[in-house]
Amino acid sequence: MSKSERPQDMSRRQFLTTVGKVGGSLAVFSLMGTMGLLSPETMKAQSYTPPGQNDLSLTGRKGKKIIILGAGIAGLTAAYELEKAGYDCTVLEAKPFAGGRNFTVRRGTSLAEIGSKTQFAQFDPGSYLNAGPMRIPQFHSTLEYCREFNIPIEPFNNVNESGYYYNENVGSLSSQRIPKRAAKADVRGYVSEMLAKAVNQSALDLPLTSEEKQKLVDYLKREGDLSADLFYRGSSRGGYKAEPGGHLNAGVIRDPFDLKAIINSGFGNYFGNEYGYDQQMMMFHPVGGMDRIVQGFEKRLGNRVKLSAEVTEIRQSADGVRIRYKQKNKELEFTGDYCICTIPLSVLRKIPADFSSKMASAIAATKYASAGKIGLQFKRRFWEEDEHLYGGSSLTNMDITQIYYPPTDYMSKKGVLLGYYVTGTNADKLGSMSYLEREKHALAQGAKIHPQYIKEFESSYSIDWKRVPFQEGAWATYSAEERSGIYKTLCEPDNRIYLAGDHISHIVAWQAGAIDSARSVVGHIHQRVMQA
Repeated sequence: MSKSERPQDMSRRQFLTTVGKVGGSLAVFSLMGTMGLLSPETMKAQSYTPPGQNDLSLTGRKGKKIIILGAGIAGLTAAYELEKAGYDCTVLEAKPFAGGRNFTVRRGTSLAEIGSKTQFAQFDPGSYLNAGPMRIPQFHSTLEYCREFNIPIEPFNNVNESGYYYNENVGSLSSQRIPKRAAKADVRGYVSEMLAKAVNQSALDLPLTSEEKQKLVDYLKREGDLSADLFYRGSSRGGYKAEPGGHLNAGVIRDPFDLKAIINSGFGNYFGNEYGYDQQMMMFHPVGGMDRIVQGFEKRLGNRVKLSAEVTEIRQSADGVRIRYKQKNKELEFTGDYCICTIPLSVLRKIPADFSSKMASAIAATKYASAGKIGLQFKRRFWEEDEHLYGGSSLTNMDITQIYYPPTDYMSKKGVLLGYYVTGTNADKLGSMSYLEREKHALAQGAKIHPQYIKEFESSYSIDWKRVPFQEGAWATYSAEERSGIYKTLCEPDNRIYLAGDHISHIVAWQAGAIDSARSVVGHIHQRVMQA
């Protein structure tokens, strides 16, 4: 190394430039602060830290103008975090309300699906249906905003062993409602019996010592509640045909179903649905409805969110972005430095825009899932009064798929239960029906599980997300090939336009996907601003 190349002879500018190439702008500003090259005011501006991101600050610079398209959870998150950092944000939302799929239906809620008349909710005051997201896993970032906005939450119990399985055309147990606990006890009991006997008889080629095999058999005996001779003969886990009580009343354990009957029933196929990564037994939801989260954002963003503002053009140049939109029959325009677009790709592909051909192709190629729900209000909570069902669900192979019992307001007079939550072809079938036809269908199939349906029914409200204006789909779906192809394109900025939303995440269909995606984009834009 020559004398002129020695590090101690480098200028401060050269040194900071080298640091910047390695660590980026944040490393430079951190070092400048350490070296005393920044004013106290500039250092103070660096204190903002959005959840899940690196430090954000404008370091004494004038805030850039960011135009955010869509006031769903991603758009609201981006605006909130950027505003805290000193950026100038405007949010344009085509619908007359914010929240996107975070949509809570209450008395007076109205919406006209594409090709249909307006539907009005007739639920009693205080009753509601979370037509989009209805639960929050304990580890999702969504709960951070519940805490930040002081939104009270309460448990959402996904699984209730008192719920039912009901399948049609599946053998001897067809068209019978079977308590979940009974089906689970019998399936696990018989499977444990067969496996324990196979291990004991060395019928399986297992790389286990004799001691390890015995430990496995001991586990299976506990798991399946097997007798000492490794037979499953029923279990109290599956319930009683005569409940135990006081004094000498020990109760009578129900007889197990026949092995072939319980295997042919197909009930075992439901088990995995109740303990997946994002389907824990216990989740949470905001007290009073999921849209309390939306209201928390709106309260803090105020008039920065412009509703009934339908985007008609998205234009960009090397210097900035230009967004045209319609509001109150007027053609208006906004210009800014950057755009964060959270519009569902099912809608975005129809809007004239200056996307690169690669980005436009990726947007056009992204597929969206079908999903629909119906809320049914009943005169009394018969599921609690008659059947001791408090929250949880019943599952079926009928096209209504599942019924969810309200996990709130227990023991009150009335209630709104989720009459179906359908996806895929079932959603397309029910979505093609009129509102009244959906109601009749849900009541007819639900009455096979709960005969009280017809007598106790009062009103309904249904939604098909593919027919919701400015939504036109439930959530994006990607194959493994698409994740490594078009998805990577969607994640990259297109000049001055960034995409955000749960469709730009690996947790599609969840609010946390929208939140995490928005935070990531906020961080990327800030880095870009600081490096300009």
